[in-house]
Amino acid sequence: MPIAIHEKRPEWLKTRAPGGENHHDLKVLTNQLRLHTVCESARCPNLGECWDQRTATFMILGDVCTRRCGFCAVPKGAPLPLDYEEPERVAGAVAHLGLKYVVVTSVNRDDRKDGGAEIFALTIEAIRRAKPDCRVEVLIPDFQGSREALETVLAARPDVLDHNIETVPRLYREVRPGARYQQSLRLLASVHQIDPTITTKSGMMLGLGEDTSEVLAAMQELREHGCQILTLGQYLRPSTDHLPIARYYTPAEFAELKQEGIRMGFLHVESGPLVRSSYHARSQLEGIENA
Repeated sequence: MPIAIHEKRPEWLKTRAPGGENHHDLKVLTNQLRLHTVCESARCPNLGECWDQRTATFMILGDVCTRRCGFCAVPKGAPLPLDYEEPERVAGAVAHLGLKYVVVTSVNRDDRKDGGAEIFALTIEAIRRAKPDCRVEVLIPDFQGSREALETVLAARPDVLDHNIETVPRLYREVRPGARYQQSLRLLASVHQIDPTITTKSGMMLGLGEDTSEVLAAMQELREHGCQILTLGQYLRPSTDHLPIARYYTPAEFAELKQEGIRMGFLHVESGPLVRSSYHARSQLEGIENA
């Protein structure tokens, strides 16, 4: 059993504790519909804030991941068979909550030839039917580099295609075993080759042992591969079974990286200690469109 971390964190990492009526309602809803959220599975520090605003990031393809990334709290092991009713249940939750913007992510499903791309597409289509005015962002795995799988997802026309590189290439063996840095960059570049109207997004966790020059180099490579939105946040160790925190970045350092990203040409950079991929996702896209 993983041991929870109770170390003292810097003042700027304090978060709102989960609770309240909206949190209770979301918990009941996800239980009733047998849905998973990355908020809970990945122990997101923003769960209290986001659920209080009746927003959640739905995690499809089950809640067991086929990879063993060193930073992630999502359970690992042999996944269950695909649930083809899951897309309609996600759409039902979106309609019930009256969402105008939703983020859908997943575990890795390396047991499937398409990595679960079909379920992503079916989920996007189900949400469009249930709530036509809802914008859809998908945070996808790398599908082991399958262009066909990526095309399946893009054919359903999400508004934003997000795929996180997570860290700098030097740390991939520890942080993302089973993933390849260049493969992730190629995936992001392929999005605009297939459909140039879809916005691309990626993100990194900081504090795993990288240095600033490596972060800036990875940011530049993301821009060179067509990435338009960037998220940068502090890595927080979920338990003693996960990679240790090498250091905490200050809010000022995150602000500096944001400015560097804007200078590089990103249309939006969400950078801060508590930033995660779906944090303020709706305002990120609206900010670009209203610029």
